[in-house]
Amino acid sequence: MIMRIAVLGASGRTGSALVDKALERGHEVVALVRTPAKVTVPASRQCEVRKADVTDPQSFPDLTDVDVAVSAIGIGKGDGPGALVAGARALAAANVRATVWLGALGSGVSSRSGGLIYAGVMRMFVGSELAEKVEADQIALDAGATVFHAPDVTDGPLSPTRRIVPLADLRRSLLPPRISRATLASLLLDEAETGRHGTGIVVPLS
Repeated sequence: MIMRIAVLGASGRTGSALVDKALERGHEVVALVRTPAKVTVPASRQCEVRKADVTDPQSFPDLTDVDVAVSAIGIGKGDGPGALVAGARALAAANVRATVWLGALGSGVSSRSGGLIYAGVMRMFVGSELAEKVEADQIALDAGATVFHAPDVTDGPLSPTRRIVPLADLRRSLLPPRISRATLASLLLDEAETGRHGTGIVVPLS
């Protein structure tokens, strides 16, 4: 079934991969970005670009014409504290029928789910941002979103064994888990299409 899918953070690496994958599957895409000029897609593809600055909620675009919204935003180098929470609030206020939110394995309730090594890496490199990730996740969950706690994202091909696992069913691994960007984008889109897991935290795996 063809859907109209809004992608928040469509100019980022994961967002761009998600837009490409959704267009490949024949969906109509609404790319939500702070700087529209950063999004380039062929005119023949069904992609509409809308300016969306999550830090300015009054100007956030109307999304009543989309079927599902998928967030691929993170905390960029130029973003100050609060950008991720602002994004979660913007999507929650948009009242989209369904939302898929991208969070991080090793934050909040999944702080030890990636194993002790992974937990240490998260504290070392993401430590100051963990509290904001937890707050953003909770806002998304309260609004009914499916929240993906993704492990470390790398370049690489689409995994043929990709799957989505509820956090409660995740088995801890000894080595830090990883997932390719192509695989993550595909699984985010799978959930957007099916809504199979509903409200809750899930983990995408290769």
